[in-house]
Amino acid sequence: MTKNYKRYTVTAALPYANGPVHIGHLAGVYLPADIYVRYLRAQGRDVKFVCGSDEHGVPITIRAQKENATPQQVVDKYHQLIKDSFADFNISFDIYSRTSNQTHHETAAGFFTNLYDKGIFEEKTSQQYFDEKNQQFLADRYIVGTCPKCGNENAYGDQCESCGSSLNATDLINPKSMLSGEKPVMKETKHWYLPLDKYENWLREWIIEGHQEWKANVYGQCKSWIDGGLQPRAVTRDLDWGVPVPLEEAKGKVLYVWFDAPIGYISATKDLTPDWQTYWQDEDTKLVHFIGKDNIVFHCIIFPVMLKAHGDYILPDNVPANEFLNLEGDKISTSRNWAVWLHEYLADFPGKADVLRYVLCANAPETKDNDFTWKDFQARNNNELLAIFGNFINRAVVLTHKYFDGKVPAKAELQTADVMVLDELKAFPQTIADLIERYRFREALSELMNLARLGNKYLADTEPWKIIKTDEERVKTILNIALQIAASLTIVSEPFLPETARKLAAMLGIRTDEWAAAGAPDYLIADHQLGEAALLFQKIEDETVQAQVQKLLDTKIANQLANASANPAKENISFEDFSKMDIRVGTILEAEKVAKTKKLLKLKIDTGIDQRTIVSGIAEHFVPEAIIGQQVSVLVNLAPREIKGIQSQGMILMAENADGSLTFVQPSTAVKPGSGIS
Repeated sequence: MTKNYKRYTVTAALPYANGPVHIGHLAGVYLPADIYVRYLRAQGRDVKFVCGSDEHGVPITIRAQKENATPQQVVDKYHQLIKDSFADFNISFDIYSRTSNQTHHETAAGFFTNLYDKGIFEEKTSQQYFDEKNQQFLADRYIVGTCPKCGNENAYGDQCESCGSSLNATDLINPKSMLSGEKPVMKETKHWYLPLDKYENWLREWIIEGHQEWKANVYGQCKSWIDGGLQPRAVTRDLDWGVPVPLEEAKGKVLYVWFDAPIGYISATKDLTPDWQTYWQDEDTKLVHFIGKDNIVFHCIIFPVMLKAHGDYILPDNVPANEFLNLEGDKISTSRNWAVWLHEYLADFPGKADVLRYVLCANAPETKDNDFTWKDFQARNNNELLAIFGNFINRAVVLTHKYFDGKVPAKAELQTADVMVLDELKAFPQTIADLIERYRFREALSELMNLARLGNKYLADTEPWKIIKTDEERVKTILNIALQIAASLTIVSEPFLPETARKLAAMLGIRTDEWAAAGAPDYLIADHQLGEAALLFQKIEDETVQAQVQKLLDTKIANQLANASANPAKENISFEDFSKMDIRVGTILEAEKVAKTKKLLKLKIDTGIDQRTIVSGIAEHFVPEAIIGQQVSVLVNLAPREIKGIQSQGMILMAENADGSLTFVQPSTAVKPGSGIS
C-alpha cells in the first residue's frame, strides 16, 4: 500500500566541481529530478529540492595540479560555472550548496563523531603506497602504471580507462607516483572503517524484501552487492584536502569523499531552512535520491547504512538511477573532451534550453544506455516540437485572434467527435501524473506529445478555416475545445518544458501550477482574453547541426594527435647510405590532377638544377592551384619511375599527422631553389 507523505526531500547527485556539466549528467540525474520536483510543486505538495557541488576528493586535487592552482581556486571556479549553467537550464533547485562551506564541514564532522562515539567504526592498520620524495600517502588516482589486463601503460590505481577494468593500486605493474614520477613504497597507515558486513542482514530485509518496486537496474545491482558479501569500507584517507577527521590521533587525515559527499544533502538543507530536521528526520517525509548508475552502491547501500547507524534519519523511499547516455555512438568522456557541455550548448543555442530538455527526456537512458546524436536533436525539434506541439498552439491561438478578436468563444452544441476529444483530454493529466509518480518520465513526455497530437488532429479533422463563413457557431465550439487542450498542455508541459510553458501561459493568460485543473473541459471560460500569439519553437537548420558535428570531429582529431605515438625507428643505416641521398629545396611551378585517379598530382618543380616532373600521391590533401609557389623538399636522385604513363623524376618529402593529413617538409623562410638539405 502506497503511503501518503506530508512532504518530500528530493536530492540530485552532487556533481564534482572539477569541470563543467555535460548532457550525460543532465539526462541521467538533473533533468528527471527537476521534472519530478516541478510536478510535485504543481500538485501543491511540500517539497525541498537539494543539490550542491562535491568539492572534495582526489579529482579536485588532480585538476588543481593540472591548472597550477589551489584546490579552493578550482572548486570556486567550477562551482560557479556549474551553478550558473543549472540556473540557465531552468533546473529549479531550492538550494545549490557546496561541501567546502562551514555548515558542511561541521555537519560531516558531527556525523563522523556520532558514529565514532557509538563505536560503529573499526580501526585498521594497512600498507599503502607512499611517495617518499613528497612525503605523502598516495590515493589510488595518484598512482599510474601498466594495466595487468591490457598492458595500457597509463592505467590509474583504481581503474584502467583503456579496458575499463577495476583495479587496486597494488595490481599495477611498474607503479609510479603522479606527484614525483618516482616509484612509491609501501608504508603503514591507520584508518577508520564502516563495517558494511554487519548490516548485510538488515540491508537484505530492507532492500531485497522491502523494495522490490525499485527499478530493475537499481534493485539488481544492490542484490548483486549484498549477495557477493559486503566488506568494511574506509571512511578516512590520507589527504590534505577535505573535511578534517575530528580526532586528535587523525591529524593529516580527512573524511573519505564518498562518506562526506552524501552528508552534503543534509548540510545543504540546513542552510536552506531552520526546519531542516523535518525534511530529514520525520517519517512523514519521502526521501528520493536521483543519481546515475555509477552511484547506486553509495546511495542504496553505504549512505543508508550511515543513516541507519546514526539512528536519527529517515531512509530513501526510492533511488531511481538512470543508465548512461552516449554521444554519437561513443562513451561520453571528460578526459577526452568527448561531450556536449551544458554552458557551451546554452551559448550556441540561446533560448533553446527546452529543446535540449525535450530531446534528453525523450531519449532518456532510463532502462539501458542510450545515444545522443545531433541529427536526432534536429529531427525531434523540427518534426515534433515545431511540427506538432508548436503548430497546434499557433493555429489555435492565431485562429482565435483572427475570427474572435482573441477572446475564447463559447461552445455551442457538441458533436460526437467533440465529446470523444473532451473525454480523451480529461484522461491525459492523470495518465501523465501516474507515469511521473513511477519515475517513467520518457513515457510521460510521450503522452504529453500525444495530447498535442490530439489537438493537431482535431483541428485537421474539423478544418475550422473552411467553415467559418458558413457555420460560425461550429467554429466557436472547435476553437473553444482546441484552446482547452492548449490550456491543459500549458500545465502538464511545465515540468518538462518550463520556458515553453511560461510563454504559452502568457499567450493564454493562465497559470502553470494548477495540475488539478488540467484537462478540465471548461478551464478557459468564454470571453477570456488571450495574449498575443507567438512562435514557441524555431526550425533548426542543417548547417547549425553540422557545425556541432564538426566540433566533435575536431575534438576527436585533437585527441588522436595528442595520444598518437611515433612509429618505431627503422633499422640503422650507415652514414655512407645517408650521404647518397641528394635532397634539395624546390619550388612548385605547376600542379594538376592526374586524369582518372583520386590521389595523384602531376607537379612541375624547379629544383635549382633543372625543372622536372614529379608525380605525388597528395591529391586528396591539397588543391592544385593553392600549392603553386610552395617550396618543398625533393629527393632529386631517386631513380625515375613511370606512373600512369608519366615519367616521375624524384620524390617530395611529406610529414604525416596522426589523423592521416599531410604537411610539406619545407624551410621556414624562402630559400633559393637547389639549396641542399643535409
